Amino acid sequence: MFRSRLLVLPTVLLVAAAAFGTAYQGNPRLVVILIIDQFRGDYLERYHDEFGPSGFRTFTDHGAYFPACYYNYANTRTAPGHATIGTGTYSMGHGIFSNEWWDASHKAMVSSVVDDSTKLVGTDVEGPGSSPHNLLSDTLGDELRLATQGNSRVYGIGLKDRAAILTTGFSANAAFWLDHTSGAWVTSTYYMQTAPHWLAMFNEPSRARKYLNLDWKNNNGELMGSTAPREGPDGKPVDYFDLVGSTPYANDYEFEFARELIEQEKLGQGTATDLLVISLSANDILGHQVGPDSPQIHAMALALDRQIGDFMGFLARQFGLAQVWVVLSADHGIAPLTETVTKLHIPGEVASTSDMRKELSKAVATRLGRSGEYVRSVSFPIVFLDADAFPPKYSEADAELFVAAAMKGAGFRSAFTKQQLAEGEVPPTPLGRMYANSYSPYGGWWVMGLPAPYTLARTSGTDHGMPYGYDQHVPLAFYGIPFKPGMYREQVEPIDLAPTLAVLLGINKPTSATGRVLTEAFVPPAPSVASPPARSRPAPEPHP
Repeated sequence: MFRSRLLVLPTVLLVAAAAFGTAYQGNPRLVVILIIDQFRGDYLERYHDEFGPSGFRTFTDHGAYFPACYYNYANTRTAPGHATIGTGTYSMGHGIFSNEWWDASHKAMVSSVVDDSTKLVGTDVEGPGSSPHNLLSDTLGDELRLATQGNSRVYGIGLKDRAAILTTGFSANAAFWLDHTSGAWVTSTYYMQTAPHWLAMFNEPSRARKYLNLDWKNNNGELMGSTAPREGPDGKPVDYFDLVGSTPYANDYEFEFARELIEQEKLGQGTATDLLVISLSANDILGHQVGPDSPQIHAMALALDRQIGDFMGFLARQFGLAQVWVVLSADHGIAPLTETVTKLHIPGEVASTSDMRKELSKAVATRLGRSGEYVRSVSFPIVFLDADAFPPKYSEADAELFVAAAMKGAGFRSAFTKQQLAEGEVPPTPLGRMYANSYSPYGGWWVMGLPAPYTLARTSGTDHGMPYGYDQHVPLAFYGIPFKPGMYREQVEPIDLAPTLAVLLGINKPTSATGRVLTEAFVPPAPSVASPPARSRPAPEPHP
């Protein structure tokens, strides 16, 4: 594939030889991390020749681009992926192993970020807010704030609360996400007690409504979707999150909010480097419905290419691109549709989680010789147990082993109990390491299974969450003065993002970070000017 090396955004090269500053000196003025939810790594190659010059090709053609970036854990979900990018470690370090998990005190599945001690801000909706209280590690943003004594500003934006929160960490100035019903941007009392004036103004109903009743067409004028209000299969109105969120208009809305945030909060105008993390979720909302090989995902990628190009243009006008670093990555990939793989004679199957829960409970009941609902919930391929259903004489380790055996009997290739992962009882293999990296102390009693490749737990659409390449493969690319343009084909991991930025900013890496610094992508320091050789002095004349 031919790639032009003509630099469309030449500002960076004009100052590439200049001395690199650090976060303490406000150099760069702003770091932006773009995380595209469910954007598989091969999309950048698949659609490369259709992209314009200033969007994705800014990264692939003119940035430090790593096409072989893979998560090295089994639980490829949104919350763990965002936490991993922010902390530079996997679930065994940051604790977030699923989007939600069983909570014994609530007797229910709870979100990874829900926080009963907080309330929502920016909406009249009642209910708990969200916060990073479950994180077990700090983030790049936290280290930036610590290093600059709070002078750096750190913000997160996402349609999903977990996406906005888990990348930015404990000390972020704010994280903002979308109210699913109204389309208003909200935060929680963890960050602020009242909404700033600019947020209240931005949330005027007309702002969200302008993205309704719009047709979405691809570059050939073919209709891909619509944001006209409609009813879902259950007969209830589809909420704003799903209605607009499954179209490129959701990305337009997010970038509009990001520009407003940058201007109103004066990011990049202080004495220290600021950080903004933007998680773009439209690709995920749509991708679950239509799969990665659909014309809709193709059209979404081309639309996002234009939107990123426009945002890069905004950053250039606002700061000059010599003053900004931009990083591109994703939280996970996605499996193809079952009909896509089976059409090519590749084995694929669909597993019903409700049937699985009943089957596993029945198998455990047979093993124990007593009836009971021993499996509380299935967040495929994680099975959550009901600890109260087991007789007192059985420990957590016993109960989890019973369920693991039942899972293997039900067709899982393998299964790892929470207790096994906690004690490091995994095979000394790459697969064993993936599961060890997926451990978390949260969630009560649970077992994480290994289904066969291309197994989906849904009868329509597709999903992610497996330790296979299609779910683990994501893009990773850096653009800015310190980064040497080129394609780096060595396999890397998303945990490398945080420590790489940390060393360039002159700050500590996050507390539990295990990634490596990608020094191969750094512009070499300018050679120092050699001092002129010292002149030899004549020997003194001997005294008479």
